[in-house]
Amino acid sequence: MAEFRWFGHNCFRLKGREATILTDPVDRLTGYAMPKQQVDIVTISHEHPGHVNLAAVSPEHKVVRGPGEYEIHDVFITGIRTYHDAEKGAKLGYNTVYLIEVEGMTIAHLGDLGHPLTDEQSEAMSKCDVLMIPAGGGPGGGGQVISPEIAAEIIGQLEPKVVLPMQFATPIGDKGHGTIDAFCKALGVDVPPAEEKALVKLSDLTEAMKLIVLKPESPPAKR
Repeated sequence: MAEFRWFGHNCFRLKGREATILTDPVDRLTGYAMPKQQVDIVTISHEHPGHVNLAAVSPEHKVVRGPGEYEIHDVFITGIRTYHDAEKGAKLGYNTVYLIEVEGMTIAHLGDLGHPLTDEQSEAMSKCDVLMIPAGGGPGGGGQVISPEIAAEIIGQLEPKVVLPMQFATPIGDKGHGTIDAFCKALGVDVPPAEEKALVKLSDLTEAMKLIVLKPESPPAKR
């Protein structure tokens, strides 16, 4: 069983039998003050502020940056080159999507994806069971990442069993982004009650997609 907790923005902590993984360590400038974390692996989708707060992570960890194939603590990670904008990185640079294999499942973290997936990218990610996807982008907020409509299109392409939205406005942080409402509207579902954590087991997954909205497990950053 894999346990997911969300610390705001793009930062999740994923615990499996093999290891504990932290994605895009969140910085106070997003509004979230993540407690100090002790993990085995940190993945960084890109080097922009808000995603690289390694000072909040205890030193005993390995960092994964960029495309390639990695094996750390019996966890297989594949980094896929994408872009932070719709102009092949001309404005905001590169982004890396990570496929993380734990507990017999494939988890995809899209980072700050800024464009629809190509056929090649979609094929590479097609077997993901759990998808972490930006949900508060597009006009009106978070314009540097995909819009809710493009997010819904990607979910339709990849057909994940579980969707964990990230990078949307909450009472604590990411105030410049859209709320979860537009994302759920694009998916054609009601906004579910937010949960403290997600426990996902391979044997429990069904063909029907499950949307899980998590509460950020970070106090507000002091101004």
